Amino acid sequence: MRASRGRLMLAADADRSRIERALHDGVQQHLVALAVNLQLAGRLSDSDPPAAKTLLDEIARDVQQALDEAAQLAQWIYPPLLEADGLAAALRSAAVSAGVPASVDVKGGSRYPPEVARTIYMCWLEALEQAGAEAPGKVTVREEAGPLTFEVVEDAALSAASLDRLRDRIEALSGRLTVGSERGHISGSFPLSR
Repeated sequence: MRASRGRLMLAADADRSRIERALHDGVQQHLVALAVNLQLAGRLSDSDPPAAKTLLDEIARDVQQALDEAAQLAQWIYPPLLEADGLAAALRSAAVSAGVPASVDVKGGSRYPPEVARTIYMCWLEALEQAGAEAPGKVTVREEAGPLTFEVVEDAALSAASLDRLRDRIEALSGRLTVGSERGHISGSFPLSR
């Protein structure tokens, strides 16, 4: 139990570190470049209007890229679709954002306890992150007479560190993670009391 708690704390620290790196290496760098280019465009606007226009077009592309990176980062922190539109919509959106062809099948109730939905979502994100763009993925979520079950299948096998993070997260909610014998196959279940 103590080891599991330690791993959960380390995983939370690693998540915060990943977010900090993404902010520093991605969004912040884009914003610094945008500030420099805006100053340059201001100077060019009188002396060379066509060059200023070209630079402004480039700035517009960079702004869109920064916005896209910020949106992806927000998905890792907390996906608004999870609360607004439910688990199925959030899972589909994550696959589209990752550029991974995926099949999402959510059966049973459309609303799950937030901590369970977020955990399933995080399992999916881990799988998508390790999959290539050409590797199709599949996630199935079912709520039947017993527990809520989910299954994630990817062509890419999850790393041992990823599996430990997911196992700890799932077990913290009294769930169970099972790693299949085939590559990239994990499943889990959560007892649901409604």
